[in-house]
Amino acid sequence: MDDTMTAVPVPREHTADTQPPTRLPRVPGFAPHTTAGAAATARQRGKALRDDVPRSAHATLTPVPGRPDAVRAVEESNQGRVPELAPIRVGRMSASPFAFLRGSAGLMAHDLTGSPVTGIAAQLCGDAHAANFGLYGDARGRLVIDLNDFDETVVGPWEWDLKRLATSLVLAGREAGADEDTCRAAAFDTAGAYRRTMRLLARLSALDAWNAIADEELVSHTDARDLIGTLERVSAKARNNTSARFAARSTEAVPDIEGGGRRFVDAPPVLRRVGDREAAAVAASLGPYLATVSEDRLPLLARYAIHDVAFRVVGTGSVGTRSYVVLLLDHRGEPLVLQVKEARPSALLPHLPAVGFTIPDTGHEGRRVVLGQKRMQVVSDILLGWTTVDGRPFQVRQFRNRKGSVDPAALTADQFDDYGRMTGALLARAHAHSADPRLIAGYCGKNEELDEAIAAFAVAYADRTTADHADLVTAIRTGRMAAEAGV
Repeated sequence: MDDTMTAVPVPREHTADTQPPTRLPRVPGFAPHTTAGAAATARQRGKALRDDVPRSAHATLTPVPGRPDAVRAVEESNQGRVPELAPIRVGRMSASPFAFLRGSAGLMAHDLTGSPVTGIAAQLCGDAHAANFGLYGDARGRLVIDLNDFDETVVGPWEWDLKRLATSLVLAGREAGADEDTCRAAAFDTAGAYRRTMRLLARLSALDAWNAIADEELVSHTDARDLIGTLERVSAKARNNTSARFAARSTEAVPDIEGGGRRFVDAPPVLRRVGDREAAAVAASLGPYLATVSEDRLPLLARYAIHDVAFRVVGTGSVGTRSYVVLLLDHRGEPLVLQVKEARPSALLPHLPAVGFTIPDTGHEGRRVVLGQKRMQVVSDILLGWTTVDGRPFQVRQFRNRKGSVDPAALTADQFDDYGRMTGALLARAHAHSADPRLIAGYCGKNEELDEAIAAFAVAYADRTTADHADLVTAIRTGRMAAEAGV
């Protein structure tokens, strides 16, 4: 018997189920039914934006009326912070023009309102300078490299992040002693890698583009071979940068506690113990925090007991914000340290309306930071959450979660272009989680016109920042501002 299947004609009245699902209703939250030409249409829309905003226009640095001088900008950004920590923040910002840039995201946002924007919105890091990329551990302890600071995150023009990153490469290069051609080339390569990566992501399926990771398809095209040795050294150091190591150095045993325990040891001005009322308020805030963590993590946290709370000074731009470390111990006495860090409104928020973006109602600043981080990273801290302490919003995360970072100002001249390409690619991937990569790729195009413009802007703004830094140093020297260096 012949087992060959024979096609049987289906009567016309029974063919409805074989038709494309164009009759299904439009479901909110999903895209409308697309066709093969949808990608081309999105690219064309991006390309059409060049008529209104030529790519070469991004080279301009136009003075914006009402710009505060550098000293007043720093004074204004210190408002609401812990007053006694302001001299430490000023001292850190005075270390170099690159350090000044790291602490002045709001001032740069003010200046960027005079620059052209395409109107394509993306979730911004808000402070995408070269030192805010680094390594951290995923849920299985493997190291991931990505953006790692989101205090200023907000939805805004993608160009702002790219210009800040390119400028930071110029300033870091100058601090390292690289010549001007090397610094400009690093900014140029940063923009070029961003553009090429966005084009790559635009060609991938939506799921593949979303999940693109740094060590495979994403950064392989950036040719960062000169960085390999540096990244290997940073990785080795990051693997030892854990809660257990921090606790071993920063706590002491408390033998009079039944069952044993540990507490933080004062190490002023960076780490200090807090009073009972303050410690109790921070500890109590971890109750509401649990409601913001993924439910599948709750059994893990339930195996830890809260043992102590201390205040710890944080990085350059965040100095003066309220930040605590909380020591948790499991049944074996093994530590887990959480950071409970104040979340202030993004420094970019007041400047968004000037370029056509509305100021969103964030509801809770800690929530804004956490959701912004999750939107931009491929892999995020599994214990991210938010809470409120004494009426102030805070974010909560693991402390020393195998974190490691490259010091851009310590790179050699032949590494700056590599580092620029790597960070430019990572920034593009982060933006592509919230902005359609086809739109941005269509605007950026195939040639180097945008790369040239961003590099020119970066050099000009690096000069502007150098002048601002000089004004701050003068204010410190003349006694207008107090500064504590070396902390």
